[in-house]
Amino acid sequence: MFGSRLIANFYIAFEAVVANRLRSLLTALGIIFGVAAVIAMMAIGNGAQKEIMEQIKLVGVNNIIVEPIVEQVEEEVDENLGASLGEEKSKFSPGLRMLDVEAVRDVIPGIQRISPEVILDTHIVKSGLRRSAKLVGVMPSYFDVTNFKLREGNMFSDTNLINGDPVCIIGRGVQTKFFSKENAIGKRIKCGNQWMEVIGVLEEKIVSDNSIAKLGIRDYNMDVYIPIQTMLVRYKNRQKVTSGSLMRGDNNNGNSSGGAKNYHQIDKLVVQVKESNLLNPTADILSRLLERKHYNVVDFEITIPELLLKQQQRTQNIFNIVLGAIAGISLLVGGIGIMNIMLASVMERIKEIGLRLSLGAKKSDIVHQFLFEAMMISVSGGVIGVILGIVLASMVSRFGDFPTIVTISSILVSFSVAATVGLIFGITPAKRAASQDPITSLRYE
Repeated sequence: MFGSRLIANFYIAFEAVVANRLRSLLTALGIIFGVAAVIAMMAIGNGAQKEIMEQIKLVGVNNIIVEPIVEQVEEEVDENLGASLGEEKSKFSPGLRMLDVEAVRDVIPGIQRISPEVILDTHIVKSGLRRSAKLVGVMPSYFDVTNFKLREGNMFSDTNLINGDPVCIIGRGVQTKFFSKENAIGKRIKCGNQWMEVIGVLEEKIVSDNSIAKLGIRDYNMDVYIPIQTMLVRYKNRQKVTSGSLMRGDNNNGNSSGGAKNYHQIDKLVVQVKESNLLNPTADILSRLLERKHYNVVDFEITIPELLLKQQQRTQNIFNIVLGAIAGISLLVGGIGIMNIMLASVMERIKEIGLRLSLGAKKSDIVHQFLFEAMMISVSGGVIGVILGIVLASMVSRFGDFPTIVTISSILVSFSVAATVGLIFGITPAKRAASQDPITSLRYE
């Protein structure tokens, strides 16, 4: 009996909403835009969170990065003597070198991995194809620190590392470019002036343009990795004294007259600690150790990218909360709009209410009728809002070049809030309608 009365009340409410389609649509606009805003804002926030997490994976977990400061040489000329004063008064530093790597490994506790890098701009040649690329001298720990996985082949062996063998591991992009129709393992490729045997291929690393811009990283898929000893013996070692460097009076092995004077043996040093709470104290000890070994010359820069990215993540969380609050206010305004329209509807339909009451309808039936009307308006507005929100998120991703992720939870939350808003703000008009006196209602003009 109770169920049949509810069904009848729902049918009457449905007829009332359909009969006033335009008014119902205008009433639901607040809910529509509120739900759409919630879904779009949460999609943007989720996309930003995912990108930050990808950036953390790219730079590695619990990593401390040490990079050399390459000095810009500015020559100062004495007007009378015409002599180049340059850097007469500058202090000597041996620069960032492999001896620093050994000292860090032996002295500082709590270090899980340490990875030095030497990077060289070069070109790759094979079968008439030529392309510029990065040649990176590394140790096997590099691939663990950066979360790189082998797709096929083998890692550098101890013999390769000790002897500086001409072997390499290539990125997925290099394999696609130069070995599209054959297996790369065991083949040779010319890197600069040296031939290297390919012993491994890395899995593809997806790097967004935004990550490249923010983190200053490169497209790792076009890199060629060789043992760091191979790099120092066969390609570039700035600590090596040559006849040319003796004639120039420096140890740079390169351009020391104007421009950048790079005397550092390695281009990057990544130190991975075991626990996140050790990042700051380890960085402090590392800074003091290197400063002492460099004779109190601070010619290096230490950064902790994970902490910077986590700070960015906290900022993004606050931004997401603000966006969610603004979208929530839209839903609140939509609920107030439903209540106002429903109150006006009660005043317009006093005679209808009086007629139903006089024909035997209970006050609970009137309450249910107007609650059903408010719920139908809010739920239908929620459905339209969900569709609009997904479309907006897709448009932002496509035209704004910004990742967005629409999740089931955001749809359920926004839809549930829309239905709840209709229920809460529909109670007052429903009670107002049920409180009408049938005799007075029938006399109402």
